[in-house]
Amino acid sequence: MLRQIAALAVLSCVSFPAAAANYSARPEAPAPTRIAARDLLWSCGPDACTGSTSNSRPVVLCEGLAKKAGHLLSFTVDGQPIASADLDRCNASARPGPATAVATAR
Repeated sequence: MLRQIAALAVLSCVSFPAAAANYSARPEAPAPTRIAARDLLWSCGPDACTGSTSNSRPVVLCEGLAKKAGHLLSFTVDGQPIASADLDRCNASARPGPATAVATAR
C-alpha cells in the first residue's frame, strides 16, 4: 500500500507537455511551400498552410505567417476560426503585395 501511495506521489509531480494545437490558414495569394515564422514551420499547399505547436497565442502566430505569406483569408485553431477582429489585427501586419511601378522608363 505504501508503494502505491509513493508511486502516485511521484506521478503527480511529473509535468506533461501541453497538447499541440493544429493551425490552418488560407493565404490570399500562393505561398512558398515552407514558411518558418514565430517558432512554427508552416507547410503550405495550393489551398492552405498548416502547422502544429503548443504555443497558445494564435493571433501572434497568425501575424507571423501574414508577415511572410501576405494577407490571409482565414485562420483556424483546431478547426475553429479566430474572431474576425483578430483576423483583421493579423492582416494588419501582412506583407505588402507586389510593388506597382510608379513611372515608366523612356
